[in-house]
Amino acid sequence: MHAGTESGPAERAGRREWIGLAVLALPTLLLSLDMSVLYLALPHLSIDLGADATQQLWITDIYGFLIAGLLVTMGTLGDRIGRRRLLLIGAACFAAASALAAYASTPEMLIATRALMGIAGATLMPSTMSLLGIMFKDPKQMGMAIAVWMSCFMGGMAIGPVVGGIMLTNFWWGSVFLLGVPVMGLLLLVGPRLLPEYRDPEAGRIDLVSVALSLAAIMPVIYGLKEVARNGWQVLPVVSVLVGLIIGAIFVRRQRSLASPLLDLRLFGNRAFSVALVIMIGGGIMSGTHLLVNLYLQTVEGLSPLQAGGWLVPSTLATIASVMMAPALARRIRPAYVIAGGLVVTCAGYLLITQVGSATGVALLVAGLIVSSVGAGPMGALGTGLVIGSAPPEKAGSASAISETTGEFGIAFGIAVLGSVGTAVYQGALSGTIPAGVPAEAAGTAGESIAGAYAAAQQLPAPLAADLLTTAREAFTTALNSTAGVSAAIALVLATLAAVALRHVPASGDAEQAAAAEQDGTAEAGAEGGERLPEPKTETQATTAEEPAEVAARVS
Repeated sequence: MHAGTESGPAERAGRREWIGLAVLALPTLLLSLDMSVLYLALPHLSIDLGADATQQLWITDIYGFLIAGLLVTMGTLGDRIGRRRLLLIGAACFAAASALAAYASTPEMLIATRALMGIAGATLMPSTMSLLGIMFKDPKQMGMAIAVWMSCFMGGMAIGPVVGGIMLTNFWWGSVFLLGVPVMGLLLLVGPRLLPEYRDPEAGRIDLVSVALSLAAIMPVIYGLKEVARNGWQVLPVVSVLVGLIIGAIFVRRQRSLASPLLDLRLFGNRAFSVALVIMIGGGIMSGTHLLVNLYLQTVEGLSPLQAGGWLVPSTLATIASVMMAPALARRIRPAYVIAGGLVVTCAGYLLITQVGSATGVALLVAGLIVSSVGAGPMGALGTGLVIGSAPPEKAGSASAISETTGEFGIAFGIAVLGSVGTAVYQGALSGTIPAGVPAEAAGTAGESIAGAYAAAQQLPAPLAADLLTTAREAFTTALNSTAGVSAAIALVLATLAAVALRHVPASGDAEQAAAAEQDGTAEAGAEGGERLPEPKTETQATTAEEPAEVAARVS
């Protein structure tokens, strides 16, 4: 960690910082909520606006594409112009775009406003996370702040379907977008008073070629992975991923040659930073199993989207509780072992899901989700803390953006790969069990997916349709079991990696004691030599950008 250094012990945050954390948590909650609430609103707005299938895909995807593509750029931009300034600019733009989206009159207008929301959203996530490192310099408080921040992100994803269901029951589809207006308005009102400003005092100009290369590298990869998850391994998405990777290599090569790169590759020289990112990518891949969990609840168990969302709330609450507990454990136990232990628990949870049957009901599935979620908490909370704490303060925005971008990659890759595994297992399990008498065309449709099986069953006599759906549900349950087994194996590999590669990172309590002892030794040496220790800076001096060199020296 870069808090508590040679210039003095770590400063403890006061009421202003904790209230500021609550302000930062609001846009985090909103952004994650916005990701899940749109899926409930999509059927309503599609009917109202007359959006065809292609337009519906762009309405849902353009937001995530632009967030993923611009995170690195916006994180670095915040380091250069000031993180609070970028946050407030993004909040104003997000509020305006949300209002325009709520009253969109055509599919094209909604796509355009969703794109603006994505651009603005890319400014918010790295800005909020990087400001935590400025506001909370005490390691214990920093850990708790990150836990609160992550809990709000997880909470938004959990309550999204519930909030969306309530609003769509009582209001029109545009109301789900208006949620952003008062939240961003509050941030604009109190942010300048409660949030500190910080920027990199030695930052150069933004390299626009690097910005273009970054977009051209990230967006094709995300697009290709989403298309693989949606339609399987076809030529176009695979080529898209390959093109993105090639451009990514060009981007990296350019960063090595720039005096002031868009992405400082030296960050990856820190082992804790790099290993934490790998673990977070692995966590995103494991989350691909949740795609099949949602489908299982709605197809095998026959639940509505709102009911399915309700069954997922307990596991999200378990994640939040685990995230909040992780910093306290890491004060006494090395983060390597807390993360590794949590991942072993996650492995056990996924192994429970491998035992779910088509007739067992949701109890065993929910139990497995709760156990796996409890284990995932330390990975998220402490992994994020390692990424932020391993980077120098002037690069915190860039580090936060890298963390968010790798998370996006992990989730997209997990959905693509585990979705493909699930599809392959489903098709293999169903191929030899289709009831006799089902026409070849209906059998082919049923063999594509569980949704295809339901579509085919509607064209069959009731007894034959029931038999087909029974075999399809059993095949899909087998697919869910298989993907859960893959996730369990990934969790075990990541647990081993964490235990071995992060064992050099001390427990936060030990680190504080070592820093305090070093400070005491420095103070005694100064007193014996007749030297006077420098006076601490005032809060105003510490949090403004007028004296960036002094701020950097004090924080690092």
